[in-house]
Amino acid sequence: MFSKLHEECGVFGIYRNDPDVDVVACAYHALYALQHRGQESCGIAINDDGVISGYKDIGLVNEVFTKLVLDRLPRGNIAVAHCRYGTTGNQNRMNAQPLIINHVKGSMALAHNGNLTNAGELREHLELEGAIFHTTSDTEVIAHIITRERIGTPSIEAAVSSAMNKLKGAYSLVISSPQKLIAVRDPQGFRPLCIGKLENSYVFASESCALDSIGATFLRDVEPGEIVIVDKEGLRSIREHCGEPSALCVFEFIYFARPDSVIDGSCVHMARQRAGAFLALEHPVQADVVIGVPDSGLDAALGYAKQSGIPYDIGFIKNKYIARTFIQPTQKQRENAVRIKLNPIASVVRGKRVVLIDDSIVRGTTSARIVKLLREAGATEVHMRVSAPPFLNPCYFGTDIDSREHLIACNHTVEEIAKMIDVDSLGFLSTDNVVKLADASHCGFCTGCFTGKYPIPVPDKMEKCKFERKLGKTGE
Repeated sequence: MFSKLHEECGVFGIYRNDPDVDVVACAYHALYALQHRGQESCGIAINDDGVISGYKDIGLVNEVFTKLVLDRLPRGNIAVAHCRYGTTGNQNRMNAQPLIINHVKGSMALAHNGNLTNAGELREHLELEGAIFHTTSDTEVIAHIITRERIGTPSIEAAVSSAMNKLKGAYSLVISSPQKLIAVRDPQGFRPLCIGKLENSYVFASESCALDSIGATFLRDVEPGEIVIVDKEGLRSIREHCGEPSALCVFEFIYFARPDSVIDGSCVHMARQRAGAFLALEHPVQADVVIGVPDSGLDAALGYAKQSGIPYDIGFIKNKYIARTFIQPTQKQRENAVRIKLNPIASVVRGKRVVLIDDSIVRGTTSARIVKLLREAGATEVHMRVSAPPFLNPCYFGTDIDSREHLIACNHTVEEIAKMIDVDSLGFLSTDNVVKLADASHCGFCTGCFTGKYPIPVPDKMEKCKFERKLGKTGE
C-alpha cells in the first residue's frame, strides 16, 4: 500500500556531433538530475557505430554506475538512459531500462516514461502470435510493436509512426536505432519530453533540469504526438499524430517535476507558488507562520505566505540521506522513520498557529505522523492545506494509484480526514484552480484522478503487477 505518490520515470538521449562530447558522461549526469523521477533502477545504452550495448541494474545512479562500470562502457556517438519507478511490473533487474532489442533489421535501445492503457490486450495478442517476453513491463510491449512494424516499413521513424496507431495511453520514448536517435510523445502529451542542444549535439530529456546539468541549451518541448528524429542530416520531425487536445498530467507541476524545470512552457517553481496562492484565497485562516513539507510543499507554502501575508519559514529539516532502501518492518519503526526523515524546527512552530502545506494526501498515515511531530514540537494549532484536490479515482497513465481502495478521500469527508490526521482545519485546492497552474495558455491537463473524467477511454481495471499475476496463474 502507498502513503505518498511515487515518482515517474526519467528518460534521456543524446546524439553526438562534437568529438569532445562524452555521451556516457552526459547520460550519467543527466540521470543524476532526473533521479527524483525514479529511484528503483537505472541504465545507460550506448550506440557505438551501430552496435548497441549497455548496463542497467537495481539501485540509485551512484550505486549502479560506479567508476569501474562507467569506464567499461564504450564511447559511442548515441546514448539512451533511463531511471525507473515501475508503474507496471515488479521491482527486479529484468524490468530495468533501456531495453536493447536485436532484430532482423538491426538493433534498438528504448527508454519509456508512462503507462499504456491497452498493454494487456496488446501483449496477449502478441503472445498468441508467438512473441516471447522477458520482462513484465509494458515497455517491452512497445518494443515488440515497433519491431514488428519495422519489418514492413522503410525506416525506424515510419515504424514508430505506425506503432503509434496501436499504442494507447501515456508514453514519452527515447529510441536509438543503429543510425538515429528518436524522441516520441503520445498524442495527449501525458508525460513531458523536451529537446536541447549541446554545442552541435542534440539532446532529449524528460525535464529541462537534465539539460541544465550537462550544459545544454533548451530548444523546445516535444509536441504531443510528435516524432523527432536526429541523424547525420540534423533534426527533423513527423507531426502526423499531432493535433489532439493536450492532457499533461497535472501532477508534473504539483509533485513530480523538479522546481527548476520548465515543462510545456511553464516554470514548475512558479506553478507551485500559484497553487499556494490559490489555496490562500480558497482557504484563508488566522495563523502565525506558514511552513511546507519538503520538498514539493515548499514552493506552494511560499505562494500561500505571499498571498496571505502570513510569514513563511522553514519548519522541517529533511534528511537527504534517506534513500529508497530505508526499511520500516514494524509500526513503531515506520513512525520513527518519519522523524528520521523529517525533523521539525521547534523554535519556528512552538507556541504558534501553523499553516502546513503539502502536495497531497493519499492514505493519510504520513500526514498524521507529520502533524504529530508539529504538535510534539509545540504548535498550538495546525491548519493543513493541500496543493492538489482530493484523490478520488485511479490513474491509468503512470502514477502509482491503481485503485480507490486505499484513497482516504474516497471513504471520508474533508472534516473526517481532518479529525483522522489531527488538524484544526483542512483545505484542498479546487479542481477549478488546479487547471490554472500553468502560465502557458496552450497547456491542457489530465485531472482524471480528481474528477474521474479522463482524456481518453480507460480500462475497467488496471493493476501494477498484472503481468506477474498472469504468470502466476499460467506459468509452470
